[in-house]
Amino acid sequence: MLGSEFSRWINPVLKALSELGGSARPREVVELVGSNERVADEVLDQINPAGGQRFPNQVHWARFYLAEAGFIDRSRHGVWKLTEKGAKIGQLDEAAIKALVDEVQEHSRNPKVAGPMPVREEQEITTRPAPAREPAQPETSATVSSEELAPEQEGGDYRSRLLEILQALPPAGFERLCQRLLREAGFEQVIVTGKSGDGGIDGHGILSLNAFVSFRVLFQCKRYVGSVTPSQVRDFRGAMQGRADKGLILTTGSFTSEARRESSRDGAPPIELVDGEKLIELFAKLDLGLRPVTTYDIDDSFFAEYRK
Repeated sequence: MLGSEFSRWINPVLKALSELGGSARPREVVELVGSNERVADEVLDQINPAGGQRFPNQVHWARFYLAEAGFIDRSRHGVWKLTEKGAKIGQLDEAAIKALVDEVQEHSRNPKVAGPMPVREEQEITTRPAPAREPAQPETSATVSSEELAPEQEGGDYRSRLLEILQALPPAGFERLCQRLLREAGFEQVIVTGKSGDGGIDGHGILSLNAFVSFRVLFQCKRYVGSVTPSQVRDFRGAMQGRADKGLILTTGSFTSEARRESSRDGAPPIELVDGEKLIELFAKLDLGLRPVTTYDIDDSFFAEYRK
């Protein structure tokens, strides 16, 4: 039995990346892992005490350990990519996963060790064929020790801090900030109405696809820590009926699985959903409220031939 909750997602992450051609965006991997393992909605919708959905966070933990062990590229450009060794390894057995986790944790606790974690040669790692797909019910009682490394999420410190700032804004301030974000993203005539009793509609704007096609969008801003429910999506859709071509809900929290299905339900006007994770991505992409910082790490392999 594997000790850490995230450990059970190590093989599913490897499998998902392989099925996606060896590389993918984090959100794509999380969604495919959930689909492949048939993770129940109640597990997908669990929220961490500090906010944010637990399941994606655990998948990020799995990716972090795989990256430290050399199976996934450490790229910080928002793409998870299997290394050559990761593409060859297939699936790890339970003993190999435990050894991997123990080695990464030991390496992280030893400040005298420089450079990336030394990884055992491929022939020393026990593998097994990929198992048949079975429903997975991850144990939610297991928690990650404070001694373990935090999951790397393309600069996790600034993400957590930015999300805290957004969640601490007054409602009107968050609405104005969403207005600015939409303008920076290409919307025109973005107006925050700020009216109460308007079915939750906080504003509207125009999005032009080209010189000939544009459509009106109504948006709602939810400064949440928890999850937006399907009933809230339905209420918003009802309020926008006959008033706009498309709806948009922006939240600092998350959306339940049912809410996501409701947003794209057949026969109903589509509503785009932007959760806290996607909000952070948009702020970074638009350089809005964030100052890019460049740093470098030594690539020892580059200098190896000159040491001979």
